[in-house]
Amino acid sequence: MNIINQKSADEYALWFKCLSDGTRIRILNVIASATEPTTVGEIVNKIGKSQSTVSHHLQILADSRFVFMETDGVRTIVTVNKKCMIELPDAAAKIMARSGRA
Repeated sequence: MNIINQKSADEYALWFKCLSDGTRIRILNVIASATEPTTVGEIVNKIGKSQSTVSHHLQILADSRFVFMETDGVRTIVTVNKKCMIELPDAAAKIMARSGRA
């Protein structure tokens, strides 16, 4: 049995803390489901929250490296960190002491 080291446990805890908000889950879902980079305005329109609320939650997602944000003139372009698509399920499998992907 492999026991998770403290550094990994602390990192996983930050990831799951970031995802402990329903609005952030919805925002991440919109971005991850998009076939191309998404603007903040598009996210606002899809989830029905204010631009300031979406921007606040995007900053938290970006700080946890779930998304990348890039300024393009007056727009902010948002993309999902594809590495998270692999690492997050693997982290959950490790936490639950399962080998391989859950």
